[in-house]
Amino acid sequence: MTEIRVPARSTAKRGEVRIVLVDDHAIVRQGLRSVLEREPQFSIVGEASSAAEALAVVAHQRPTIVLLDLKLSTSSDSEGLQLCRQLTQAHPGVGVLVLTTFLDDRLVVEAVHAGARGYVVKDVDTTELTSAIRAVSRGESAFDSRSAAAVVRSLNGQQPHGDPLTGRELDVLRLLARGMSNRTIGRELFISETTVKFHVGNLMRKLDVTRRAEAVYAASKMGLI
Repeated sequence: MTEIRVPARSTAKRGEVRIVLVDDHAIVRQGLRSVLEREPQFSIVGEASSAAEALAVVAHQRPTIVLLDLKLSTSSDSEGLQLCRQLTQAHPGVGVLVLTTFLDDRLVVEAVHAGARGYVVKDVDTTELTSAIRAVSRGESAFDSRSAAAVVRSLNGQQPHGDPLTGRELDVLRLLARGMSNRTIGRELFISETTVKFHVGNLMRKLDVTRRAEAVYAASKMGLI
């Protein structure tokens, strides 16, 4: 197992997005570090190449974001799913953003169930990746267009059992599925960010979920988007 040096825990600065990189390839971690550290608000506070190392580093550093690859060994294509579940259960305040080479409908859906707040594929451009990290750091969901489409393809035709969503709530939900922030949704629909938050809260209550990513998945299963 590659030895990962865990730096001393630093004090978080105001507005800082603290990131832990979890990928079994050192060259990938180095590339990500090089790209992300160009962003003034981003700070790479730890790295890990395995699930055990990731659990230790995250417990020590308490990052804002864990950027997680699903494939952490040659024996499994989705070892990261179990790690995602462990991280989100142990550290509910940490946002897990999956960054992987695998675009598989089942994996996207299972990652959401495991607590991931977003899912992007590794060939995403730098701007989209940094936008996804910022969205997850704000507690929002972040899917690139292909991952969002994978969620939508998981439709099974179920109907909601609670209060039906209003037309405006459906509008907001469709934009959520595209990974938009509250501010961007507000601009798109010509409503205030506060109004968007109100609609998001209502639709999450009606869908009986606690995360935006879960709302997208639940709505897709019900055939709402």
